[in-house]
Amino acid sequence: MSRSHHFHIKQSLDFFSSFLRHSTETKNLTPIKKLHAHLIRTHFQFFSPSLHTKLILSYSRANPNFGAQSLSSLFKFIIPRSSLTFNIIIADFCRNGSADFALMAFSFMHSNGVPIDSYALCSTLSACSLVQNVMFGKQMHAFVGKSGWLSSVFVGSAIVDLYAKNGLIGDAVEVFDEIPMKNTVCANALLAGYGEAKMWVEGLELLRKMYVLDLKYDHFTLSASLRTCACLSAIALGKQVHAYLLRMIYDIPSDVHLQSTLIEMYGKSGMVEKAWNVFNFAGLEQKEDGKRDIIVWTSILSVYGRNGCYKRVIELYSQMLMEGIKPDRVAFVTVISACGHTGEVDLGIKYFDSMQSDFGLQPGQEHYSCLVDLLCRAGELDKAWKLVNDMKSQHCNVSLWGALLRACLEHGKIELGNLAAQKALELDPQNTGIFVMLSNLYAIFGLWNEIEHLREFVSKEGMCKDVGCSWIEITS
Repeated sequence: MSRSHHFHIKQSLDFFSSFLRHSTETKNLTPIKKLHAHLIRTHFQFFSPSLHTKLILSYSRANPNFGAQSLSSLFKFIIPRSSLTFNIIIADFCRNGSADFALMAFSFMHSNGVPIDSYALCSTLSACSLVQNVMFGKQMHAFVGKSGWLSSVFVGSAIVDLYAKNGLIGDAVEVFDEIPMKNTVCANALLAGYGEAKMWVEGLELLRKMYVLDLKYDHFTLSASLRTCACLSAIALGKQVHAYLLRMIYDIPSDVHLQSTLIEMYGKSGMVEKAWNVFNFAGLEQKEDGKRDIIVWTSILSVYGRNGCYKRVIELYSQMLMEGIKPDRVAFVTVISACGHTGEVDLGIKYFDSMQSDFGLQPGQEHYSCLVDLLCRAGELDKAWKLVNDMKSQHCNVSLWGALLRACLEHGKIELGNLAAQKALELDPQNTGIFVMLSNLYAIFGLWNEIEHLREFVSKEGMCKDVGCSWIEITS
């Protein structure tokens, strides 16, 4: 094929891709069908599997009746039916948020005798993770075992990742142990699963096992280990990990997630000054525009907020705005909460209003919770009641009514407290925390009969309050 002919094909493919994108956005099915007919006549669709994928995606988004049968019909026209062609199609489906189509493509491969390789298996297992289709994933696991692909560390890692992301930690561990030649990727997949399941001790054991297996610690491993240390209050081990990454990772300032995890690890252990030092270190090598990343900023704001330094949170938030950083939702939660603890009611309301007016962010449940808490701490219970009562249902949750009930307990408002408890229990009838606060409110007014009724009801329903616990590190 001559260079000019190749260039002509590339230009045509680019035009077709752009045309399909425009037709999809307008949801106009007729031009998509006309282009499809043209591609069949000119054989252009056979030059690029990606173009075939875009054609399928365009049909699916423009046609509300597009389903498995339509998809199968389009697959039948794919020539050649090779592993490479379908691998590209499956990967494109995953990349474009159509994981269900990726599973259908794999099923078509399997039922029509298209050779299946490790690339197809890994991409399809990733699609299973995206749509949380555990049943399909288990069927694939059985297929992998029968076809002998379980010895592949890449396929094994994908299965571990599938089970870990769906909370099936026992299955993930079993597959991990069966992989003959493990690597850092499969260990990280299991480590992420332990983190999501809050199995911190098991995560720590896996980190030690990685060292025995001579597996290298990458950025993800170190971030996960720091998170584990923070949740176990294992500050001594956290310092060792910090020292290790200072020796072994040369580009720490470029990894904002690693910096953020470091800051949070020291912050959760009450070592605010250490967290501040890491934050300052992050500023030594800022981005090209001279700004720290928003992730690092929200981490340091959370550290000061968690450790009761609320005025410092407000100061740092102002400094962040002066540096030209656009705050995210997490930053607003922290700073509005800080305003509540410092009595800065007007400032907190101003920050809440600025979310939408200045930064185009729609307030969520957590922001309304902070605003209600702000008003309650200031004794503005009537305003808080009106705000919660007038709120849209998607923003109203138990924590909002719980904050109002807690304020009623502090200010001795029995009527409003009863109403708040009633609303909270309508949303979550098994919430023992609400019953405890309501009982305490009754106790203030000496309503012992009502307390006895509450206890009988809680006992009858078999509810019990979770026992609190704290982690401490014992040093010799």
